[in-house]
Amino acid sequence: MLRRLFIALSAFLAFTLSLSAASPFDNADTIVVARDGTGQFRTVDEAIEVCRAFMDYHKVIFVKKGVYKEKITIPQWLQNIEIVGEDRDATIITYDDHANIKTNDRPQGMGTFRTFTLKIEGNDITLRNITIENNAARLGQAVALHTQGDRLTFVNCRFLGNQDTVYTGNAGCRHYFDHCYIEGTTDFIFGPATAWFEQCDIYCKANSYITAASTPQDQPFGYVFNRCTVRTAPEVTKLYLGRPWRDYGYTLFMHCQLPAAVTPEGWHRWEPQREQTARYAEYENTGEGAVTQNRVFWSRQLNKKEARQVTLESVFCRADNWMPAI
Repeated sequence: MLRRLFIALSAFLAFTLSLSAASPFDNADTIVVARDGTGQFRTVDEAIEVCRAFMDYHKVIFVKKGVYKEKITIPQWLQNIEIVGEDRDATIITYDDHANIKTNDRPQGMGTFRTFTLKIEGNDITLRNITIENNAARLGQAVALHTQGDRLTFVNCRFLGNQDTVYTGNAGCRHYFDHCYIEGTTDFIFGPATAWFEQCDIYCKANSYITAASTPQDQPFGYVFNRCTVRTAPEVTKLYLGRPWRDYGYTLFMHCQLPAAVTPEGWHRWEPQREQTARYAEYENTGEGAVTQNRVFWSRQLNKKEARQVTLESVFCRADNWMPAI
């Protein structure tokens, strides 16, 4: 009898100790990642792996300067994670997949939506002071940031790529980009989510299209660019603000600085029938590209009353009353 009790107590103690040892990072402490081995982990993915599912506390992953060649997914069961780089320009997560890479199981190519460097499926995720890059050659679509979660915030980040740099996936999700740098060639900000870009630097590397919104009909807002600066590479001479990837694509540029390379018509229809449904608008932009006399007839210039109604509160309005914490 005593022997069985001793065995049971020993087993219970071992189980308790194993639970404790299995989750040393189940707390609100900051995790440090460093390529040189001076942190707790050498890769960002390893740090993400030790985070507990559905955390009810805020967890910071601090990433020291360095180049991290990783293809990372933040799964849907993770939340309340903040990834902070030591230096925006010197803390870089990079990968180099593109849509036309052929594998044995995908002989036609891997396709756009598998090319991401960072994919965020979880909600309530924040990135600060960090670079996310897809440095694939210009051989096809190559996504740097792929989002599927809701209530995502990006502050002082860089997103580097060519075609399809930032994919804002999942209709109804909300993303906030504050003082970010986004570069690309074609449709390099695209997708169905609602996204607000505040004082962002948009850099166009080729004659093409900045946005390709696929906003659903029942979603009142898609992309809002507020007080952003659009710049171009020296060789760029023909630039469109956007084209509707799907029928009801919504994009608004307001109080933005637009370069001379923006075409007089401003917007491209993609397919003829989308002239009837696309929701494209501008308000009080400046710069050589902001002249509106020859804009396509199916785009709009907001009046003051309409513009006053476009606020963070109205764009992100949901029952949860979420507002990004900057």
